[in-house]
Amino acid sequence: MTDQALAKSVMYDVQAAMGATFTSFWGWIWTESFGDALGEHRAIREGVGAVDVSSLIEWEWTGPDSLLAAQRLCTNDILGLSIGQIRYGPFLDADGKMIDDGTIWRLGDDRCWVMTNRWDLQEHFAEVTHGLDVTIKDVTLEMPLIQVQGPRSRELLSKLTSVDLASLKYFRFIPEQVEIGGVPVWIGRTGFTGELGFELFVSPADAPGLWSTVVEAGATPYGTAAANTQRIESGIVVYEEDYAPGALTPYDVSWDRLVALSRDFVGREALEGLADNPPRRMKTLKLEGEFVPEANATVLNGDTPVGTLTSPTFSPDFGVIGLAILEAEAAHEGKQLDVVAGDETRLRAAVHTLPIYDPDRKRPRM
Repeated sequence: MTDQALAKSVMYDVQAAMGATFTSFWGWIWTESFGDALGEHRAIREGVGAVDVSSLIEWEWTGPDSLLAAQRLCTNDILGLSIGQIRYGPFLDADGKMIDDGTIWRLGDDRCWVMTNRWDLQEHFAEVTHGLDVTIKDVTLEMPLIQVQGPRSRELLSKLTSVDLASLKYFRFIPEQVEIGGVPVWIGRTGFTGELGFELFVSPADAPGLWSTVVEAGATPYGTAAANTQRIESGIVVYEEDYAPGALTPYDVSWDRLVALSRDFVGREALEGLADNPPRRMKTLKLEGEFVPEANATVLNGDTPVGTLTSPTFSPDFGVIGLAILEAEAAHEGKQLDVVAGDETRLRAAVHTLPIYDPDRKRPRM
């Protein structure tokens, strides 16, 4: 992957022919919608949808120290991964501040995948892996990604493969290629919607055909408009939307469960004094009315600023909601606060669970 303007997925043409509209950010052209964002949202929550996430940056780490190197990168317990297991977590600088987040997939004793939002991490990787025997290769353009998400995703994909998908557990993957729709893929049980779902990594030559096969089998194609509402409802944090690189610790976004202080990772010492009493927490805010304020709006308790609304949206099921980073004393569920709109209008808001949808996160584990 290189610093190119508006990189395009190999599935662009087949999606354009289906009526897709597109947007651009992070140097990529992303599919925005297929004309009915609300219908796409409903399909993911009630049935099954498919989305092109080829812009995910994918790195292959090989060598005898590959897993140890990945542990230095990520705050979660990477050394505890078994082959075929995935873990998610933030990546920190030496001050304990997040610079990115992603997943680690263990393929073998000397091989893993590292999935990131940023393509410009080579210098950080070099620092993290200094002195270790590991080789890092950007494989983004070799592995287009289709996510199939929703309560009927397993049912749909099972019609396209002989693989027993019912036995594939959450945050696990099959550590060798299998056939889906007649083409070889790597398949993992993960996603970005708060629902049961799967990720399919496929070759560039096979990706357009597999996309068509999945849609023809009954998956509703969707884009970033529906994906964004899904992830906010499900409390899923996004790089540069909910945190700027070098600004926040994992505790500021309530990622306590993703920090394994018993492991040796970059930034660990800076976090040790925060674990028992984090100064900030992330919660969902539910706002009164129908006006959606701008991102990064100030949150007030009376006249005192107590936080920031990072990701506002209109949810078909919950009304106007948003993720918010709040001072710990203001982050109690049921707490009444105000959000300041651009014209200084105050919008009444109440603190809710993170996530507001499926608070116990049971649905992805179905």
